[in-house]
Amino acid sequence: MRTLLIVDDEPNIRFGLKAMIEREQPGRYDFCFASDGEEALVHMRSRTIDLVITDIRMPGMDGLALIREIRSYASAPEVLILSGYDDFQYAKEAIRYGVKEYLLKPIVREELFKALERAGSELDRQREVAGRLNALDRARDELLAAQLNYIWLHPDIGEEEVERRCADIGLSAFEPLYYVGILRCPAGERCLAAARRCLAAAVKESGDGAAASARTRAVAAEDKDGQLVFVTNDAALPDVLMAHLAAERHDRSCIGFSAGLRRIGELKRGFQQASRALKYRLLLSGAAGRVIRYDSVKEQGRDYVVPVEAIRKLANMLGTDRDSEMKALLAELLDANRLARYDIALTERISAALNEHVFDQAFNRYGEESVEIIRMYKQAGDLCRFETIRDYHRCVEDLLLRLNDYIRGLRSVYGEHQELRRAVEYIHDHYDRDLNMATVSNHVSLSYTYFSQAFKEYTGESFVVYLKKVRIGKAKELLVRTDDKIYEIAAKVGFDSVKQFNRVFRELEGVSAQEYRTVRRELRESRQHSPFPRV
Repeated sequence: MRTLLIVDDEPNIRFGLKAMIEREQPGRYDFCFASDGEEALVHMRSRTIDLVITDIRMPGMDGLALIREIRSYASAPEVLILSGYDDFQYAKEAIRYGVKEYLLKPIVREELFKALERAGSELDRQREVAGRLNALDRARDELLAAQLNYIWLHPDIGEEEVERRCADIGLSAFEPLYYVGILRCPAGERCLAAARRCLAAAVKESGDGAAASARTRAVAAEDKDGQLVFVTNDAALPDVLMAHLAAERHDRSCIGFSAGLRRIGELKRGFQQASRALKYRLLLSGAAGRVIRYDSVKEQGRDYVVPVEAIRKLANMLGTDRDSEMKALLAELLDANRLARYDIALTERISAALNEHVFDQAFNRYGEESVEIIRMYKQAGDLCRFETIRDYHRCVEDLLLRLNDYIRGLRSVYGEHQELRRAVEYIHDHYDRDLNMATVSNHVSLSYTYFSQAFKEYTGESFVVYLKKVRIGKAKELLVRTDDKIYEIAAKVGFDSVKQFNRVFRELEGVSAQEYRTVRRELRESRQHSPFPRV
């Protein structure tokens, strides 16, 4: 369905045209209406208009002024004009602006529908041509991207091959100086589309009024990291491009820009320079971090020492109650003002050392025990995914504190298990004494209430049941192995009376202690006198 805008200051003409068209071609058009040129432009700014039928004489912005504005649009709609016999001079001027269809009032139905058909056919032709051009543009962009990415990704490629590949995509005409820029777009695909649009506008703005030899040129391609890499002959282009991006609210983008290159064969070195400059976005704030030129950062200090011992100290603090000390040490390690005085390699090496001595060790020791540890481990491992050192600092601090809590919890659980193992050992060593939960919990220095719950979780049974089972287990050994009296065995395993012993024994074993002894001894004797060998 096509969108048809009818512009006329007389409502009866607007709605009469709609009724006439709908009767003949129902459902073919989506209609909108305007009483003058200004109102028509409001519609055109908010939606795509395919066809416009407009009167020439209207109060406010008339039809001719509207047609002039329409022709400035990148994809202008087809226009049909309405006029009376005495408006022929206006109609001739409209035709000079590319209007092909001219309808006289009063409107003849057959002429209207023929004009609409011709306009529709022209729209179809334009769309077909645009589709072919878009396909050619895509093919050109793919070739450009393939050639440039080949250059960036192959470290051993020589200058002669670079020159040959650049000639294939038209870069040789950029002399006498070449620059490489890399635009990083945090907002993803939406930002990249805007970047391409803004780059074209910046090239046009920079080149307006210049002589042909000094005209701004640029070619661009998306690299493997989703960044827009462009080659230009204009050192001022990045600033113009950033101004356009800021106007479109993409002011978080930033550009790394190489030094001037005298030969096209040096293009790979320019890409490396732009990549290095772009890394400094981590340390530079405000306008300084929007366009970062290689010449401004190439002399940063290299007399640094990587604070490995401080990082190891940070690793040693994991699982302790020294959160404030950890945060202070990390803030010192990642202080943006201090790091900005040195080559970006210091920041990269600190990040690598944090990975090696803190996160890798924590992952190797605890990662298999927790999916959460694996998720956190991946979060701060790549410095390049962050826009500023403050973003990286926040992420690392969060990871450290969460790792700290996790490891502290593991250590706490391990410590509790140690105490509970000691409690179980104590029960097995002292089952024959007057033993109760208060005695055992005091022995392992755990509160009575906590010990009761923790012991049940650790053994699967309450303290009383567990102690009964230990004592009856020892009694069963004595019943089979010795000739001690039942009351003697009861006393040896910690029962106050034989009556209590017999009750508990029957409760757990289903038979009395004497019955158990008799059955076990008969079974043992039958095995000793059996004619069959024991297996």
